[in-house]
Amino acid sequence: MIKVSETAKKKVIELMQDDGYNPTTDFVRVGVKSGGCSGLSYDLKFDKENQEDDKVFEDNDIKIIVDKKSFLYLIGTTLEYSGGLNGTGFVFNNPNANRTCGCGESFSL
Repeated sequence: MIKVSETAKKKVIELMQDDGYNPTTDFVRVGVKSGGCSGLSYDLKFDKENQEDDKVFEDNDIKIIVDKKSFLYLIGTTLEYSGGLNGTGFVFNNPNANRTCGCGESFSL
C-alpha cells in the first residue's frame, strides 16, 4: 500500500487537472527505475489506464497504480509534497530505503 498525504493530494489534483487528467477516474503511476546517485530512482507520472500486472490502490481519494516489480520496493511508502524554502516537489518517505541521496529522488535497499 502507498499512502498519500493531504498536501500531496492537493498538489496531485491541481497538477492532474492542469495536464488534462481527471483526478476522480485517472491514476498516479508510481514506479522505481535504475539510476540516480543511490542506485534506484522514483518515477511519478499520470496515467489513464492500468496494465494487467499493475497493483491498484486508493488513498486519500487518489488512485495509485504501481507495476509489479516496483511494488516490492515501495510497500509502506508515503507520497508527500514539500513546498518549503529548502525545495519544492514530491517526496517519497520510503521505510524500505537504507540510504537516500540528498535530493531525495533516489535510494538504495
